[in-house]
Amino acid sequence: MSRPEIRSVLTRRNLVQRADFAVVHPPVAGFGDWFDSLPDILGSQQLKELVRTWRRCKAEGCMVGLAFGAHVLKVGLAPLVIDLMRRGFISHLATNSAAAVHDYEFAFLGASSEDVDENLADGSFGFWRETFDGLNGAAKTAASSGEGYGKAIGRSIVEQNLPHAEVSVFAEAFRLGLPATIHVAFGCDIVHMDPDLDGAALGTATLRDFELMCESVQRLDKGLWVNLGSAVLMPEVFLKAVSLARNLGTLSEDFTTANLDMIQHYRAVTNVVRRPSNVGLQITCQHEILLPLLHQALCVDAAGVDGQ
Repeated sequence: MSRPEIRSVLTRRNLVQRADFAVVHPPVAGFGDWFDSLPDILGSQQLKELVRTWRRCKAEGCMVGLAFGAHVLKVGLAPLVIDLMRRGFISHLATNSAAAVHDYEFAFLGASSEDVDENLADGSFGFWRETFDGLNGAAKTAASSGEGYGKAIGRSIVEQNLPHAEVSVFAEAFRLGLPATIHVAFGCDIVHMDPDLDGAALGTATLRDFELMCESVQRLDKGLWVNLGSAVLMPEVFLKAVSLARNLGTLSEDFTTANLDMIQHYRAVTNVVRRPSNVGLQITCQHEILLPLLHQALCVDAAGVDGQ
C-alpha cells in the first residue's frame, strides 16, 4: 500500500479550545442544602445515592473506578476529573484510545476535535504527524519498559513539558501515581492509520493496561465503578475484568456500579448496571451538565461546607 500524506496538526482547524473548558469552582455554600432538597424520586434519588456511595468510598478508602468515553474530555471536563483525582475521589481511570488522542492534543495544542466532515472530504481526516508520533511513540516506550500505555502517555506529556500539560488527565494520573489505563480497539482510532505504527508494541501496551484494570477490579468489593459516556467498549472491558476477578475468587457482588450517559445504551446498562453488582444506578444527562453537578456535590461535603 502507498504511504499516505501526513500533515502537521499545527495546520489544523479545531472545534474545541482550552479556553472553553470547565473551570474548577470551589465548594459553594448552600449547594449541599440545595442538593439535599432534590426529590427522593427516580433520577434525583439515584444521583443522591451515587453521591452518598462515592463519599463513603472515599471516607473508607474503597476502590473507585471511573471509566469514560472520549467525549468526556472533548466537552472540556478534564479539569473536573483532575480535581477529583487530586481530592482522592478516583482510584483508577480507564478509557479508550480516542480519549488518549484528545488528551494528548489538548496537552500539546490547547485544542482538539477536528472538523471530520471537512477533512474527510479531502482525505486529511486523522492524518496528523504530532499526534501519531506522540501516541505511537508512547506505545513503543510502554512495550519496551513493561509499563502500561496510559502511564507511558502521561509520562511523555510530563517529561516533554507540553504547553498545556495541566489539562491532561494522563499526565495528572502519572504525577499522582494513579493507574490510568487505555483499552484499544484496533482500527477505531486515527493513530492506527499511521504507516509507522508498531502494532505489536501497541498490543503489548494495551494488554498491560487490561491487566492493570483487572488488578483494580479485584479490589472493588464495597467500592464503586462509574461508567461515564462509554456505550460499548468500556462496559465490555469491565465485564471481562469482573469475570476474571470472580474466576480468581477475589470479587463478590458487594459493590456499586453506575452508568452516566445522555442515552442509556443496552451494553452499558446490561454489563455495568444490571449484571455485575448488587446495586446498579442509572442517570441520564449530558456530561457537561452532570459532571459539574457531581463534582460540586462531592466537594461541598468533602470541604465540610454543608450538605448531609
